[in-house]
Amino acid sequence: MMKYLQKLGKSLMLPVACLPVAGIMLGLGYWIDPAGWGSGNVIAAFLCKAGSALIDNMAILFVIGVSVGMSDDNDGTAALAGMVSYLMVTTLLSPGAVEMFTGKEANVAFSKIAGNQFIGILTGLVGAACYNKFKSTRLPDAFSFFSGKRSVAIVTASVTILVSIILFFVWPILYGGLVAFGTAIAATGAVGVGIYGFFNRLLIPFGLHHALNSVFWFDAVGIADLYKFWGMGGYDVSEAILGQTGQYMTGFFPVMMFGVPAGALAMYLTAKPAKKKEAAGLLGAAALCSFLTGVTEPFEFAFMFLSPVLYVLHALLTGIVCAICAMLPVRAGFTFSGGFVDWVLCAKLPAALNTWMLIPIGLAVAAIYLVLFRAVIVKLDLKTPGREDEDLDAEMKAVLANDDFTQVASVILEGLGGKGNVTSLDNCITRLRLEIRDYTQIDEKKIKSAGVAGIMRPSKTSVQVIIGTKVQFVADEMKKML
Repeated sequence: MMKYLQKLGKSLMLPVACLPVAGIMLGLGYWIDPAGWGSGNVIAAFLCKAGSALIDNMAILFVIGVSVGMSDDNDGTAALAGMVSYLMVTTLLSPGAVEMFTGKEANVAFSKIAGNQFIGILTGLVGAACYNKFKSTRLPDAFSFFSGKRSVAIVTASVTILVSIILFFVWPILYGGLVAFGTAIAATGAVGVGIYGFFNRLLIPFGLHHALNSVFWFDAVGIADLYKFWGMGGYDVSEAILGQTGQYMTGFFPVMMFGVPAGALAMYLTAKPAKKKEAAGLLGAAALCSFLTGVTEPFEFAFMFLSPVLYVLHALLTGIVCAICAMLPVRAGFTFSGGFVDWVLCAKLPAALNTWMLIPIGLAVAAIYLVLFRAVIVKLDLKTPGREDEDLDAEMKAVLANDDFTQVASVILEGLGGKGNVTSLDNCITRLRLEIRDYTQIDEKKIKSAGVAGIMRPSKTSVQVIIGTKVQFVADEMKKML
């Protein structure tokens, strides 16, 4: 189940990766004219409409991303099957159809079927499951045209009818439960924001934080913090409540722009003298990545398994900062993550409030991270980067910072036990995800000698190698070798 959920988390990143370009267009549009697409400025309106085109259809992007990502071989046929399922479910369970079938007024939950990310994910899973199961189906000669992948859409349509019947009874209950959950968290105000921030960081090692984000960012339970802040996903900018909308995103800016770089500095200052240069390369790149883009995984995976106590402290600090920011008169939002780029772009949006305050808040957060991280590292003698007992210098055949992706892939593959020990390879935004035959052949020391940020082994047949934002280039080279 954990393996399945991790794969789902990776699949969710496919549609989420569309958000940055949409955010850039919207941000630029609002910088040109704060009235956005309601303004008389043609360029501002054009940019805002172009950006909203993607986010207004996120449910469809989730269908495609999940169905392709969850398929065995990432084939486009799975995406077609997912769309077949989505179109059937949203049509059969639309309020008009339900009222026609039952002769009664439809439950309000059915009005939330079309465009709902949860439905997009569910139908994507249906399409992927049907594809994986029936892509190699052989039919009698008379029906041979519909054999193999051509049978997938037909089977998916049949399965979706059954799914729709089940959803007819389950969806009102499920939707009501999701709304109750989101409402309960939202009702606690800043405390709920802090709880969300804590679990957001805590779930990163398992790749499940994206599922949590969908509850608060999109329209899964009606909170739609990201949608309302940017005036997208069917929401109008007038639905953003000044001082409230954006509270589930604001606290990440001080952490990602200031806290993470300060934590990286603490690790550098406590590194062994002989390893400071090596630590500086890894930590400096991770800190800059976090500050500019809000991508924190290269930093977090550098120590989360070496020093889990420190990682829990990081998650706790994130939750506290998120809660404090929710109580202060400051609101900022992002379409990708809480980095400098999104901070600049969101400043002119109608829901933005005193975004300049995030700078002094961030400096205070940086001081806290620096002092606490350094004290805990020294006090507990944690093995953060540059403080490891073993010396890998002699084995450093490839360093990721040199961009020699062929050599990096070669060293990682050797550490995995060779290509004969790898059964499948995939990647998400920062890590390689591999399935292996024999876990005893894994040489973690060899893999780390490639300069990777970390290694995770969720099960005996699964290995995740944390590369960072250059993962795609390493994955491409390794696929050639396999």
